[in-house]
Amino acid sequence: MATLLDGKKIANEIQSEVAQRVLEYKNHNKRAPHLGIILIGEEGASNTYVNGKINACKAVGFEYTLLQFAVTITEGKLLKQIEQLNKDDDIDGFIVQLPLPKHISVDQITTLIDSKKDVDGFTNHNFGSIVSHQPLLLPATPFGVIELLKRYKVKTKGKHCVIVGASRIVGAPMSLIMVKQGQSTVTICHKFTRDLAEHTRRADILIVAVGEPGLITTDMVKSGAVVIDVGITRVPDTTKKSGFRLSGDVDFENIAPKCSFITPVPGGVGPLTIASLLLNTLKAYEQQYT
Repeated sequence: MATLLDGKKIANEIQSEVAQRVLEYKNHNKRAPHLGIILIGEEGASNTYVNGKINACKAVGFEYTLLQFAVTITEGKLLKQIEQLNKDDDIDGFIVQLPLPKHISVDQITTLIDSKKDVDGFTNHNFGSIVSHQPLLLPATPFGVIELLKRYKVKTKGKHCVIVGASRIVGAPMSLIMVKQGQSTVTICHKFTRDLAEHTRRADILIVAVGEPGLITTDMVKSGAVVIDVGITRVPDTTKKSGFRLSGDVDFENIAPKCSFITPVPGGVGPLTIASLLLNTLKAYEQQYT
């Protein structure tokens, strides 16, 4: 049976480390790091994610500012709000919670964010720094994955890592991080890759970030592989009070017995995304204020 990669446990460790650093700054009469959060609309999942980030800020002693706007906000007004946050010396870093309404360009928004305050790690400047000797603010979810592997002492050097999902948020930066920091040989696929199973079966480390429940079945994973499931989707479930359950991209129950390590959903990568956001905010604070 696989060793469970407990993201919640590692996230708690990181939160404790960040909280200690914040306390040290406060003891030296310095202000706490300050995270800004822009939330558009009332979409349920986005509200849940933002609440998780706010609770994490409270837990480590960060200041936070939540700016919530109606789904009808114009792109121009949102861009002006971002410009204000860029200039606000009291805000060390900020995020714009995705997804955005269809009438707002994610590329336009990302381009305007000051890379020094881009604690989601989405700007071209931060994205490109992944391949440098001094990476800046790393994309939060891939940052969380590599931190999880390091803290569980999962060997990545020389291993064949197959990533399913090529998004700008997870798959693409994850491939660069695994090459640069993990020193792995990387194959990157997506859900439309022909003969996907032929690729996934070769993986020593399989990272899946597609958002398609049950995409990876037991016949697609080799014995002893490390499996990281980044996907998380709400699936209708009448047995649950909420009416849904959270499902990953991997058939966890059937795949877990043949793996060496595997992440659960929920409780795997999700908590580490927030923990990475805290680390990035602390780093942005230290670079700009200390």
